[in-house]
Amino acid sequence: MKKPKVKTIVIVSITVLLALILAISSVTIVPAGNSGVVVTLGKVDDKALDNGLHFKLPFVQSVVMMNNKIQKCEVESNSVSKDLQTVSSAVAVNFHITIDAAADIYRTIGVQYQDTVLQPAIQEAVKSVSAQYTAEELITKRTAVGDEIAYALTEKVSDYGIIIDKFNIVNFEFSEEFNMAIEQKQVAEQNYLKAQTEKEQQIMEAEADAKKQIIAAEAEAEATLKRAEAEAEANEKINASLNGNVLTYQQIQKWDGKYPNVVASDSSVLIDVPMEDNTTQTSGTE
Repeated sequence: MKKPKVKTIVIVSITVLLALILAISSVTIVPAGNSGVVVTLGKVDDKALDNGLHFKLPFVQSVVMMNNKIQKCEVESNSVSKDLQTVSSAVAVNFHITIDAAADIYRTIGVQYQDTVLQPAIQEAVKSVSAQYTAEELITKRTAVGDEIAYALTEKVSDYGIIIDKFNIVNFEFSEEFNMAIEQKQVAEQNYLKAQTEKEQQIMEAEADAKKQIIAAEAEAEATLKRAEAEAEANEKINASLNGNVLTYQQIQKWDGKYPNVVASDSSVLIDVPMEDNTTQTSGTE
């Protein structure tokens, strides 16, 4: 009696275990930020599963998780500028794959799509755009260069369902000779700007001095004019105050006590003519 009972327990246990395994194999959970690519006996379904709980055929179907979150890819690239300068670039790309393209990416590329598609596309975009600019322009027009590389990269990978979210040029490095040439040019430009500044300062100082002299001359001329006007006004007042009595009084004050021999009709004019001695004239007559 005991053996059949043990056998029954073993069979039931095995059945429950198989049922549990079957149940687990029939369910899959797709985490948030991922899509599940269903593979049925090696064939990839056209549509990927969204995040959440899904059922599948046990032992027949498998689900491959594809990351749809924003990912980062860093690449170092060597290229040549328009003026044949060697450029070592370090770039960083933020990207993601769409849920709709997840199944096709897995079917045509696989899970290593970064190494297979993205990184070579980045290398090619960096080289093609860098060749359109001189080494100096790569520095001075860095933002424009980055935008062009991002645009070129987007065109290369968008057909695969890879979306470029952000592109950054981390660093541009050039040869030591070029770096020295840039440094010398900057020093020359700084010296030139310094000379120009000093020259402009001298011009400003000279103009300021000239203005001061002009202001001083104008002030002196104005003062002279005012003095002349004041003197003229005083003369007018004096002339207006002079009348015949005043002039006569002044003549009397200046008279030395001798009468003139000739007096003009105008009493204000006196002519001093020497007169002969009266005593002598009288003696001669006698």
